[in-house]
Amino acid sequence: MTYSLHRGAELDLLEAARFYRREGGAKLANRFLNEFERVAELLVEFPGIGTPADDLRRVHPLHDFPYSVIYRELNGHIRVLVVRGQSRDPAHGESRR
Repeated sequence: MTYSLHRGAELDLLEAARFYRREGGAKLANRFLNEFERVAELLVEFPGIGTPADDLRRVHPLHDFPYSVIYRELNGHIRVLVVRGQSRDPAHGESRR
């Protein structure tokens, strides 16, 4: 199984990494990106690990960062739909499928 990013999720991820780089430096931004990659690989290995958000989507938090990955499994593939900061509007990315 593999994973891919919705274009919006890719932008979410880049925006968060830029924030961490600006506020805490390159090391912190890299830690954030490494944590995202760890979670994405975990979801590939255990797709049902996330908490159900609705009939199709699941949510899994990042460790040490206030972000969650919203994803769905489709035909043996993980599609990351949203990388959402926990203080962000809960409706952010809801229309992504």
